[in-house]
Amino acid sequence: MSTDRMSAPGRPRVTRLNTLTGLRFPAAFVVFLYHAALLGFLGVPWLSPENVHDYYRSVHHAGALGVSFFFVLSGFVLTWSARDTDTAPRFWRRRFLKIVPNYLVVWVLALVVFAAPHTDMKIGLLNLFMLQVYYPDFAINFGVNPAGWSLAVEAIFYLSFPLLLRLIKKIPANRINLWVAIVGLGIIATPFLSTHLVPAGSVFMPMEPDTSVNQYFFSYILPFPRVLDFALGILVARSVLSGRWRNIGMVWAGALLIASYAVGYFTPYIYSSRAVCVIPAAVLIAAGAIADDEGRFTVFRNKVAVWLGDISFAFYLVHFTVLEGVWKLLGSKTYTAPQAAAMMLLSLGVSILASWALYGLIERPITQRWSNPRKRPAPAQQEAVPAESLPLAAGRVGEER
Repeated sequence: MSTDRMSAPGRPRVTRLNTLTGLRFPAAFVVFLYHAALLGFLGVPWLSPENVHDYYRSVHHAGALGVSFFFVLSGFVLTWSARDTDTAPRFWRRRFLKIVPNYLVVWVLALVVFAAPHTDMKIGLLNLFMLQVYYPDFAINFGVNPAGWSLAVEAIFYLSFPLLLRLIKKIPANRINLWVAIVGLGIIATPFLSTHLVPAGSVFMPMEPDTSVNQYFFSYILPFPRVLDFALGILVARSVLSGRWRNIGMVWAGALLIASYAVGYFTPYIYSSRAVCVIPAAVLIAAGAIADDEGRFTVFRNKVAVWLGDISFAFYLVHFTVLEGVWKLLGSKTYTAPQAAAMMLLSLGVSILASWALYGLIERPITQRWSNPRKRPAPAQQEAVPAESLPLAAGRVGEER
């Protein structure tokens, strides 16, 4: 008898993974810390040069940790909430309405606050249509809203999810962990292949002078290698649902993630940003889902953590614009370290308020109103669901962003 809970139509599992929702804001917050450090390299001298470099070194791969966590989380929660009665067009409709309205609002806001004077039309349009991730040029990748590039990558995830899920569901349950290992090794191999197969070129990262922009682009920004992160989330979810995952619990999973982050300080940046933390992040995500499914206590399931998780997508999108906007409103000057810390706290508070507004006025009303087509009157005889219908994410199970 199969132990694969995905194949059981009445599989017992929670409908909302509040622990994973609660984990989303910490992941977005470490990206906030990293982007605050980047301001000094993007023409916003809010700290003295020596303080900027010291702060940057302390958080230099924090942003990559947050992004990798979200990429794996996307695959995991979409797989967890997949239903056989869903179809690809409905799934794509929900993803479009979840992502695009907030993205467009913040794109306009970023232009108004800081980007318009130094953004030409080509860069603006590439960022508007989520095409900025196909050019090995930081001015394009991070133009307008620097946080927006990862949404362009996630667009590829969503387009590929129907096919990926169908293929992964064909893997026998007793081989799923083997595929977790294979994909994990593929992620770890990506920076190695980038540094050995991609020409370094003559342009290097201003904050990481030993890292080629070309090699970093192919390892970290280009969507197609990052599909491995998304696929890892799908595979880990499948492993958990089939009862094959070896859970180590949230405490040990958290300790493993912290340890891997520490290891990142002693590895080349192209590795610390791409490969060091992604497997521990997947382990923590699985542990959180299992804790929720089994009804065990976690510190991320309280009301405040879940509320912050609900607004985390808006927070992720808007925080860089707020950081730069607050700096300009305060006089566009250089601060001492204590003053800079106060500015960051102010920016954090404003970002949370702006995120709350985006979530309450844009994201939630649109997704609730238009995510699903209006129900038609039920016919006298219910038609059978076609066997070829694609199983896709239908519910609100700790949606990833």
